[in-house]
Amino acid sequence: MYPSTLTQLARGNPFSAPLFTLQKAVEPETPVQKRRLAAAATAEGDSCEFGSQKYLLLCGFGGILSCGTTHTAVVPLDLVKCRMQVDPAKYKSIFNGFSVTIREDGVRGLAKGWAPTFIGYSMQGLCKFGFYEVFKILYGDLLGEENAYLWRTSLYLAASASAEFFADIALAPMEACKVRIQTQPGYANTLRECAPKMYAEEGLWAFYKGVVPLWMRQIPYTMMKFACFERTVELLYKHVVPKPRSECSKPEQLVVTFVAGYIAGVFCAIVSHPADSVVSVLNKEKGSTAVQVLKKLGPKGVWKGLVARIIMIGTLTALQWFIYDSVKVYFRLPRPPPPEMPESLKKKLGLIE
Repeated sequence: MYPSTLTQLARGNPFSAPLFTLQKAVEPETPVQKRRLAAAATAEGDSCEFGSQKYLLLCGFGGILSCGTTHTAVVPLDLVKCRMQVDPAKYKSIFNGFSVTIREDGVRGLAKGWAPTFIGYSMQGLCKFGFYEVFKILYGDLLGEENAYLWRTSLYLAASASAEFFADIALAPMEACKVRIQTQPGYANTLRECAPKMYAEEGLWAFYKGVVPLWMRQIPYTMMKFACFERTVELLYKHVVPKPRSECSKPEQLVVTFVAGYIAGVFCAIVSHPADSVVSVLNKEKGSTAVQVLKKLGPKGVWKGLVARIIMIGTLTALQWFIYDSVKVYFRLPRPPPPEMPESLKKKLGLIE
């Protein structure tokens, strides 16, 4: 009697299972679903699995091409915009800025700062697009399928902000050199002249003193860039494009990408322009702080050059998304369609039986 009772009690003790025959409890298999925003395993025709190392590396490469080439292509407009921000009395408008620059430096003067622009924004693009994919998958998995759909805008905002934090650290040194070359005539004409001179005068701090205002400019910009783009694509396919995305050809899909990118770019330019003005002045003036520059510019001064920036950023953002999506098409990377409500959530909401 006693041994039998003791045995029963021991078997009921959850911590003593190893002392007895251990049997695996058979439970109905439920497929574990990770949202990953409509992600799937390697689909037919794809060169790799969504979220794989190859996928993320090629996304980073797409970021290098999209950011490095586009920012370098608009260096003349960027140069005039920066000069309007730091010396509005001399450079009164876009056209006046171009004419004054050409008169003083010649046509070649419009290309000043192309090298730090190309290097800096290539590094930024690598981190921006590569880490965005990483954080979007990571945060989506943490939220779960249903919450990732319900909170997808917040997911886009959080993933893009996280990515841009690291991207700006990579960009800051070259951005400092670019602004110094473009806004201080006679200081240096090339990156090889500028970087050693800045280091000799102010040390390593010269390259990173603008990183905080850079975060102030770029993080809101990137949050708007990615979240606005993702939701605009979703709305375009839902309300504008007359057929489902699966029935659209690759060129048609890329047109939608370009349009959504331009719309996102306009909003990006507006939300990030005040901080962009601060960055331009801060990198020009030695020993100044972001707060001092902000007080000096005033409420009106921070909006100088906005029209030029809208034109530049709208075109830039559209081209960046177009190039980035084209890289995905060329390398046959997975391109999930806009997210749809999970079946489990539809059942919970009573939308389906």
